[in-house]
Amino acid sequence: MEPDAVELNRRLFHPVDLARFPVAERRSLRWSTRQGARPISARIPPARTSSAGTAGSGADALALREIMRQAAIAGGDIAMASFRPGQQTSARVRYKTGNSPVSDADEAVDAFLKETLTAALPSAGWLSEETRDDRARLDHDLCWVVDPIDGTRAYCAGDSNWTVAIALVEKGRPLAGVVHAPALGEHYSAVRGAGAEMNGAPILASPREQARGARVAGPGPMVDKLEHYTGALTKMPRLPSLALRLARVASNDLDIALVSAHARDWDIAAADLLIEEAGGLLTGLDGFRPVYNLRDPQHETLISSGAPLHGEVLEGVQDFMRRNGWT
Repeated sequence: MEPDAVELNRRLFHPVDLARFPVAERRSLRWSTRQGARPISARIPPARTSSAGTAGSGADALALREIMRQAAIAGGDIAMASFRPGQQTSARVRYKTGNSPVSDADEAVDAFLKETLTAALPSAGWLSEETRDDRARLDHDLCWVVDPIDGTRAYCAGDSNWTVAIALVEKGRPLAGVVHAPALGEHYSAVRGAGAEMNGAPILASPREQARGARVAGPGPMVDKLEHYTGALTKMPRLPSLALRLARVASNDLDIALVSAHARDWDIAAADLLIEEAGGLLTGLDGFRPVYNLRDPQHETLISSGAPLHGEVLEGVQDFMRRNGWT
């Protein structure tokens, strides 16, 4: 029988260490896929893997990140062909169960990424918002977790805050992650143990130690309730792409990001690694990190911040969740 997420998490990890992480000054660099980005090759050679089907050495993981980066850039270019800033997309749009939009661009990017990434690493399973779930992924230690356009509603309306999100998950945790926002010229990437980058420059999460005045984004009711506990907060736009909202914690453009229940693996896995490698934390209310590629890809309420601040934010969210009976 498959263990549930909480039990598997307890087997894999101890509760996060809230001790302060050393923080160095980060550099920032604006970067555009339209200026100087390397085009993806017509066919990407498969990455080397160990006999056990894992990504092997750190060098292999770095090579995979480069494949993921190029794939995300090319996928972003596919989506940009139908994107109209400030206007409705030229792509055909229809609605899934639950009134969630999906466009021809979502499906075109998804098909491209599946072909490219599975060719690069055939030993990995596949999980995507726009592909019918194949439970065979549960038999793989490695799994591609993809959202071809995270923030489809924004994309369709001409809002630039959407991303292409790609993670390679190994035994429940991200090994490499890329969040690409082509309409904003922002490109984030990380490899486990090798740090996180934005537009090629290292990034580090906020060293802030007190929540009062912190920059926060998330569902309005959650932000308002947290503010009652912490004191005045600096409320930032929620951002329709959840991957982008979390990436902004990694880049120290947000101090806190709140995520309501029912986010899926493809919404958060890539950004989770960005945050971890930047010295921040993304956890559930129990203080444990998310586990990915389980039978049910949904998650409960999540909280992200720089490590020094996480304990206070976690306590505040736990308090108002208990008071309001939220899950």
